[in-house]
Amino acid sequence: MKEIEKLDKDYVLHTYARNYVNFKKGINATLYDDENKDYIDFTSGIAVCSVGHGNKRVADKIYEQVSNITHISNLYVIEPQAKLAKRLAELSGYDIRTFFANSGAEANEGAIKIARTYGETKFANKRYKVITLEHSFHGRTITTVKATGQSSMHQSKFAPYPEGFSYNHTIDDIYNSIDNETVAVMIELVQGEGGVQPFDKEKIQELAKFLKQNDILLIIDEVQTGVYRTGEFLASNLYEIEPDIITLAKGLGGGVPIGAIMTKHKDIFAPGDHGSTFGGNYLVTTAALEVLDILEEVKDSGALDETIIYFNSKLNEVYENNKEIFTANVGLGLMRGLRVKDADTLALLIKTAFDCGVLVLKAGKNTMRLLPALTISKSEIDEGFIRLQKALAKIKA
Repeated sequence: MKEIEKLDKDYVLHTYARNYVNFKKGINATLYDDENKDYIDFTSGIAVCSVGHGNKRVADKIYEQVSNITHISNLYVIEPQAKLAKRLAELSGYDIRTFFANSGAEANEGAIKIARTYGETKFANKRYKVITLEHSFHGRTITTVKATGQSSMHQSKFAPYPEGFSYNHTIDDIYNSIDNETVAVMIELVQGEGGVQPFDKEKIQELAKFLKQNDILLIIDEVQTGVYRTGEFLASNLYEIEPDIITLAKGLGGGVPIGAIMTKHKDIFAPGDHGSTFGGNYLVTTAALEVLDILEEVKDSGALDETIIYFNSKLNEVYENNKEIFTANVGLGLMRGLRVKDADTLALLIKTAFDCGVLVLKAGKNTMRLLPALTISKSEIDEGFIRLQKALAKIKA
């Protein structure tokens, strides 16, 4: 491990506060390091490994595909890409077309380009402004950093930023921020990096209705909430709304990098308006199709709903038994969080949990975030919470 740590420090840009462990193998929601110590993974690579680590079905499909064609570029039709686009339309229940990118940030960047194209072509006077929410997170490109409603992300060293973004504290505040240059409102239905904060369903439905009546686009960032993370294929389905644009990434590929922009404005772009060298290639779309096959089976069998209920019952036990540390239990589906009394306690808890063999994440200033694989087993859930409780006992001792 020391050799790998030195290589990392010598040759990789220092953009992450690393935890130096060398994982060598994963089986569903369990990881093994180079000393064969096992860890229960309640993070799934930050909601990416939706069907677990080392999934044989996905691995077999990837092997079969790369043994033939990995990539040809988007200058030619790509069969699994076309099939995946159809599948996304069917699973979402919306009349849409999809553009494939490589990440959530790229998907959100593309969504903003679609919105501004709409603002250019739909109105006599161009509309270009996009309203987002405080504590939101939409990516790390220059544009999506500016779309992110966290002042700490808007560092002066990266300036100047694109104009046309503003931030509101609540859903109710959005209405007063709209002017005749507003083209879109962009929100997460459950803020991830912002602290696993779900929004009120009725308020979201009212906002969606108002925006539609006023020809303002509704962009829903489902990079983290999408692909069954909240229990339905999309959080938008759960909230019973029909956005103009939806972005996906993370769990769609089960570990391979993919992003998707789904829009009901099916003819908004002309050839050359947008593109991606790698986006939607044979490798990632083949993997995504198998991921969706697996997750649709898990959902239709009732196993996903059972897992959500079981996981959250165990999480609530931890919350109820440790109220001197936790102040709230938040989230939807398998996108969960426990508010911690202060940031120092949260940092200690994440470290102690790791030492006890369970991986958890930070969200916002004071939330412990849990994003397990959607295929996590009951035995893995049980063991993970045993280890988490052990970590809590050490903190309280």
